Order: sequence, then C-alpha cells, then structure tokens
Amino acid sequence: MDGWMAADHTLLQVPSCCKSPSLGFPPRGPFQGLSQAALLGEGGRTGGGRGTGPAERPSPPGPLPCAGPASPPRRWPPGRARPRATRGGAGTAPPSGPRAAGAGPPRRLPPGARAQPSPSNAPPAPPLPRPRRARPRAPAPSMAWPGGPALWLWVAGCGLLLLVGVLLASPRSRRARRTLRGLLMARSKRLLFRIGYSLYTRTWLGYLFYRQQLRRARNRYPKGHSRTQARLFNGVKVLPIPVLSDNYSYLIIDTQARLAVAVDPSDPQAVQASIEKEGVNLVAILCTHKHWDHSGGNRDLSRRHQDCRVYGSPQDGIPYLTHPLCHQDVVSVGRLQIRALATPGHTQGHLVYLLDGEPYKGPSCLFSGDLLFLSGCGRTFEGTAETMLSSLDTVLGLEDDTLLWPGHEYAEENLGFAGVVEPENLARERKMQWVQRQRMERKSTCPSTLGEERSYNPFLRTHCLVLQEALGPGPGPTGDDGYSRAQLLEKLRQLKDLHKSK
Repeated sequence: MDGWMAADHTLLQVPSCCKSPSLGFPPRGPFQGLSQAALLGEGGRTGGGRGTGPAERPSPPGPLPCAGPASPPRRWPPGRARPRATRGGAGTAPPSGPRAAGAGPPRRLPPGARAQPSPSNAPPAPPLPRPRRARPRAPAPSMAWPGGPALWLWVAGCGLLLLVGVLLASPRSRRARRTLRGLLMARSKRLLFRIGYSLYTRTWLGYLFYRQQLRRARNRYPKGHSRTQARLFNGVKVLPIPVLSDNYSYLIIDTQARLAVAVDPSDPQAVQASIEKEGVNLVAILCTHKHWDHSGGNRDLSRRHQDCRVYGSPQDGIPYLTHPLCHQDVVSVGRLQIRALATPGHTQGHLVYLLDGEPYKGPSCLFSGDLLFLSGCGRTFEGTAETMLSSLDTVLGLEDDTLLWPGHEYAEENLGFAGVVEPENLARERKMQWVQRQRMERKSTCPSTLGEERSYNPFLRTHCLVLQEALGPGPGPTGDDGYSRAQLLEKLRQLKDLHKSK
C-alpha cells in the first residue's frame, strides 16, 4: 500500500509526497541528510513526535531505496584529533548523515528530539553533574542605624533645639525665659548649641525663625519697642529705628543731598516707612554681620531701591551682599565718610562702622552692631576671648566723645550686671538712674559715648585692678597682661550669661 511500511519492516515504500518532482527525494532543505526512517515516525507517521526505543523500532537491514550512493569514510590526518561531533562511544549520539546513510552532511536532530544510543553498545553512563557556581552570600543584616549615628544625633539635637525654642518663645514668666536663655548661652560651646547656631546661620530654618519673630514683634509693638529721637549735626542726621523686640536699625542721612544709608535694616517695612517719611533716597546698606536680626531686610530693600548697594564682610556670608569691605575701607555717600573696622568675635566677619565727624564738624558716630552695647558686649559665637579682647581694644582706641549707637536695647539689664561685679562704681549708679527713668517712659537709651562706657562697662575695664582683684585669675604663667585680661573677659562673659539679665 502506497505510503505505508509493513509491520515486519520487510517491505518499505516511499511516500508519494516524497516522489513528487517538487519535493524530490532525498529531501532537501532542513531535512537534507535524514533517512526515511527518521522522516517516518512511530507507526509510519510523519511529524516531529518522539519515536520508541531501538528495541521496539529496529533499523532496516540495508540502505534505504531512495538514499543516494554511500560516500567513502572521511580520513583524518595522523596526529590530528577527530572533532567531538564525529566521535563515537558512550554518551554520544549515533552516527548519522553520511556516516550512517552514506550521503549528505552530518545528521541534525529535529528540535525536541534526543539522540538514542546504539543497540550494539552498552547504555551510556550518566553525564557528570555540572559544578554549581557558588552564589555570593547576601550580606548579614547590619545592626548600624541608617545614615550612621551622627545623623541620628543631629536629628535628635534638632528636635531638642526646636523644643527649647518653643519654650523660649512663649513662656508665661519673663524671668524663666531669661534664666533658661542664660543657661543655654553659658554652655554655648556644647554640641546642642552649636547645632542650633549652625541651623540658624546656614539654613532656611534661621530665616523662618526670624520671620516669626518679626511678625510677633510687629503685633506686640506696632509703633516700635522704644520711642527714639533723631540727632542732627550740621546737615547730617542720625535716626534710630526700633525693630523686632529690642533691635535698632539706623538711617544716616545727608540732609542736603537727600541721600540715606541704612545700618542693619532687619525690618524692611519699618525702615521703608522712615525713608518715605524723611523723603530721602536709600543708596547704601551697611550690614555689621550676618545674623538675621541684622541682615533680614537686605533682600526687600535692595529690590525696592535698584541703586542701593549692600556692604559688609565677605567672610560672614551676608545675604545679598554686593560690595564686600575689609578693615579700614571707606564708604562715601555725599558728605558722609564711613569707615569699616574689622571686629571679629561675635561672628568671624563682624564689622563696626565709624562715621567721621570731621566733614560736618560734629562728633564721630560708632555703629557697633553686636560688638558693644551700653555697659555690655556681644557673645563670642565665632571666636575666642583673645579675639574679642582685640576687637574691644580697637574700639577703645577711638575718641571719648565718639557717640555709641548699639544694635540692641540692653542698657538696663547690662547696668544691673555691672552693679554685681562693681557695686561701688558711682558712674554706673548715675547711669542706671537715668536709664530707669528713660525706660519707664519707653524712651531709647542710645546714644552713649565711649568716654562714659570706659567708666562703667566691665567689658571695657579688664585692665582695671578693681576687676582683676575681684574676678581675675591673676597674671599669666609668663606675666603676660594680655593673657590675664583675656581670661578675665571670658569669666565676665560666663557670669553675664548666667545672670538673670540678657
């Protein structure tokens, strides 16, 4: 019967499809080199299904009728190994193609088919298992905190600082607020305070804190915390502007040229109101240091007044600084001649500004920022006692009639502390009585004079024997007077921070 093979494999006929002239036989293309038995599966069916083992489906005794003539076996040169695909033996596929059928290239198994062992050979040994590649061990779970302990200490410090700030901002008792603030400032070298100070001066958190204090002060003091009075000297006018809860900004005005210079304009709204009231043009801003309660208004005022220049120290990172100044640099505006003096200690780049009185035939004016107050001085945030002492000595070299315009209204509290360290100082007593009368009427206590400050300000009197005998550590190990004065200044600062006043 056409297309079928006898059950005893004695009669084999070629399928009619393989005899067609279009296909031909032996087959071509992907089936070239396959025997007819390989093309006909189990039971004579064609397709890619699996056949049975050799015992159930023995190979025909001779070459297929349709196979071509057998080609002679290929000989390999002596000493050259035969390719692995053509070797026999256990574990390899039986010879096919030209070696089995005598024609065509080596046999390719159809996809999914497995090579069957020759019935004459022993069953192949199972292949050796492939060595498994060692997997890298997962790292043991780390017990370290994410980001390291330093990050968590920083976060904890920030949280504690925020809590302390809330307590300082809204306690019911003013004395409790001052005491807590003094205890914190007395330990300014400790980690917590340094973290808080860094956040205040180097991040936007400090600016947000400043804005909150500004809103609170505007609500509490709609007309300012103190009543101020301008001073006029032969065409030069100095106008104190009370801002925040105890700060002072200043307008220095050339009344003939109608030009003004602002010093530490921390509240741009209050400063702008004074500029409009005086009818002057703001041409310069002098910033003593970078703290927001002195530099917070630089942005708004410099944008409102396009020709306004912002002066300050390049070491302090003052916001919106346009014209950096160094020691002894002079700023000229009309008849105003203002000299910058480097006084580090409170901050690294702190400057004070000395208005020369010679051009207008009046007293010179010192705008001291946070270096020097009435009967006090600023805290040493970015320096040592030796640095602050050197800056105070710079101020001591000025004339006695120089007017002192400080950055804060601290006179009453500072004079109270001066009475603790020098209770028998009569000059301090007279000044204290005058200050108390002024504050009862909410009047400003500035300006003072450097001659007055030399008589009762303990921070300018470290050379006096009275203070050295009462508080001083004695002369240094080499008898250096500067060494003992610096120690005395540091001790005064510690006592002042622990005092109930600011």
